[in-house]
Amino acid sequence: MTREPHIAEAYRKAAAEAEKGAPHGAPKPSVPAGEPEAAAGPGTPTGPGTPAGPTADPTTRTEHDLAGEAGADVDHERQLEHDLEELTAKAEKADEYLELAQRTRADFDNYRKRAARESAAAQERGIAKLAKELLPAVDNLDRALAAAQSAAAQSAATQSAAASDGADTGGGQDNGTATLISGIKLVHDDVIAALSRAGIEGFSPKGERFDPQLHEAIAQQPVDGAESGTVVEVYQRGYRLGDVVIRPARVVVAA
Repeated sequence: MTREPHIAEAYRKAAAEAEKGAPHGAPKPSVPAGEPEAAAGPGTPTGPGTPAGPTADPTTRTEHDLAGEAGADVDHERQLEHDLEELTAKAEKADEYLELAQRTRADFDNYRKRAARESAAAQERGIAKLAKELLPAVDNLDRALAAAQSAAAQSAATQSAAASDGADTGGGQDNGTATLISGIKLVHDDVIAALSRAGIEGFSPKGERFDPQLHEAIAQQPVDGAESGTVVEVYQRGYRLGDVVIRPARVVVAA
């Protein structure tokens, strides 16, 4: 005997019992013969609307998202490089402007110093030129003063000799010689003071060693008690402006 009739009979009974317990109109379970129904596991989705594929993970990033983030990083790096280049260019430009300003300031300082030196030199040349024009007049005043003093001395000697002989000397009158001497001396002193205010000074090197930079020898002769090369007589005073000799002194030098 085979077992197939028994199996078929058991299947019919089970189907009948299931039909009695199921609600009216419910579909009958269809289980193929010889294939048991697969049991639902804990991870198997059930119910309507359940997607057939696997459930998507919301934290999973796609290749498109990764590519977008990489592109954003590249753009940010490019922007940083561009900003850095701009800052470097501005810094170089600032250094260039600073160097130009420093060079311009140095040039201006040099120009100002050079202009001051040239102005001072021009002023000295003008003073020296004016002094050269005035010195002959000063020399003439020196000669006039010396002549008036010599005349006054001679007049005084004559009057003294006449008085000792008992002759009438006119009451000691000097015929205005003292007044003349006083006037010449006053003018002479005023001119010398004006030259001094301009920085011009006279010098008389009697007794000094002869210096060709300061003196002009007009004669050389032996003098008792004088060392050779020494100035023994000043024929004409010398004048200088600071360290610049306007006119050397004309002197006689001991041989």
